[in-house]
Amino acid sequence: MSEFVSGFACFVGRPNAGKSTLINALVGQKVAITSSKPQTTRRVVRGIVTTPNAQLIIIDTPGVSKPRSLLQTRLNDLVYETWSEVDVVAVVLPANQHVGPGDEYLVSELAKLSKRPKMLAIVTKTDLVSKERLAKQLIEVDELAKRTEVEFEHIVPCSAVSGEQTDDVAEVLTSLLEPGPKFYPDDDLTDQPDETLAAEIIREAALEDVRDELPHSIAVEIDEMSLKPDRPKDKPLLQIYASMIVERESQKGIMIGKGGSRIKQVGTEARRQLKAIFGVPIYLDLKVKVLKDWQKDAKQLNRLGF
Repeated sequence: MSEFVSGFACFVGRPNAGKSTLINALVGQKVAITSSKPQTTRRVVRGIVTTPNAQLIIIDTPGVSKPRSLLQTRLNDLVYETWSEVDVVAVVLPANQHVGPGDEYLVSELAKLSKRPKMLAIVTKTDLVSKERLAKQLIEVDELAKRTEVEFEHIVPCSAVSGEQTDDVAEVLTSLLEPGPKFYPDDDLTDQPDETLAAEIIREAALEDVRDELPHSIAVEIDEMSLKPDRPKDKPLLQIYASMIVERESQKGIMIGKGGSRIKQVGTEARRQLKAIFGVPIYLDLKVKVLKDWQKDAKQLNRLGF
């Protein structure tokens, strides 16, 4: 029997590269939220893939960007710290977008690490392009490695949506790990507390169809989460009381919507996803709270866990 291997792999890439979608596909369950809005990921999310011979912990990190707030400064610090602690960094590049300055900046920053982890490139969204376009993208990725003087151990194309070659991604990542212990029990798919996962699912629902300036201003706080007492064991009900936090009164009005239409829509979508994840019916009580300029307020950031 081959030696058991384990380790941590970090996915990096510009917004909408498909990092979170790929992590969910590899884990086999939703552990990271996805959205077309940039800077969706705000926390270090770990997805856990365990096989008889390996345990791979995949980390989705916030995107690196020019700090416009104390929150973004803290997120950038978190990303650089994570990079220096993992065994493998996977640079995620979507096949339907040319390799650009943002990708080059990201890989150049990785190249500066004093202790550089093993690196590979994953070309995602192959279901959206022709074979000719994919071939050109693979050449662009190879040229990116040469320009930035990094060495990609592998370049793996895949589609998280169709499932094409996602098994190859898992195999390649596992092949780069060293012998090590099992960090989590076999059944664990993420190390996120249930409250954190619930808050992120609600935030994902809240991000849909909102104006461009609003996504950065939305946070979600779980006020209370528990199974309703005195229910029959075969009819459980998970009660979640949550606050969607915004920075201004005008944003509160947008999130509630005319006649409460917007907050109702968010609740309906969030309940659907929460029921799928936790496997029980959900009672969700949502409200909107204003914390003025919370992204720039150290005290509020600490309270919200950033």
